[in-house]
Amino acid sequence: MRTKLENRCLEFGVGVIKLVRNIGEKLTQKSRDQLISSATSIGANVAEARSAESRADFIHKLEIALKEARETDYWLTVLYRLTEEPTDIQKALLQECFEITAMLVSSVKTSKENRKLRDRIQSADVGIESRTA
Repeated sequence: MRTKLENRCLEFGVGVIKLVRNIGEKLTQKSRDQLISSATSIGANVAEARSAESRADFIHKLEIALKEARETDYWLTVLYRLTEEPTDIQKALLQECFEITAMLVSSVKTSKENRKLRDRIQSADVGIESRTA
């Protein structure tokens, strides 16, 4: 079962693909490919994070998703600025990209803080064990 974030990322990726199919020649083919690639990579990396092999791997996959979200924001903004009258769909996708990015920033920050806390607790436990041995 997908998480809420995974579902949002999936729907976002689908929305970007649909947008790119309908934008015509506003972006070069390479730019359209980059936009689709980065937008769909967000969800793929979030999904992979759920099966991470370690806490570090989990954080790494979320950080990749975050980089892809920032790249997607860049390409959506380029497209937005090239469009004389941006559509409601473009505006909604930019907003969703912003929200997904914020969620990823928060998730990465929380995961890193939790890792530091666990590391401190484990260090304290090791210190206690070595003193009692």
